[in-house]
Amino acid sequence: MTSPNDTRFTELRRLSPQVTGGLLRMRQAAYRDGAVPAKHKLLTAMAISITIRCEPCIRAYVRMAHEKGSTQEELIEFLEVAMTMQGCPGEEWALKAYAAYKESIGPETTSDAAGCCDHQTSSDTNEEEAL
Repeated sequence: MTSPNDTRFTELRRLSPQVTGGLLRMRQAAYRDGAVPAKHKLLTAMAISITIRCEPCIRAYVRMAHEKGSTQEELIEFLEVAMTMQGCPGEEWALKAYAAYKESIGPETTSDAAGCCDHQTSSDTNEEEAL
């Protein structure tokens, strides 16, 4: 099922291929396995998303980190870093990330609300097709 945000992103990508394609290429390069495993990079992005309070980003990075094999223990340690850096507000936003993690490991209860970071998943492997 395609959400309205997915449809809008596809249209925006067609209208602005250099910028949206550039962002997609940047994300694909940044979140690949390298000297640092991709799951750790995605957990770092999740922690940053908590500090900037971007809920769609939190959900997307939690889901992608889980898909790359992040464990609950790893997630919790990154949440601890985010909470330490943010104090009480960080704790509240870390709870959103933990809820997203629980959703990602549970039955298919995904939200139809796509966010800015949802458009970088591995399903976007043929980026030239959209450019």
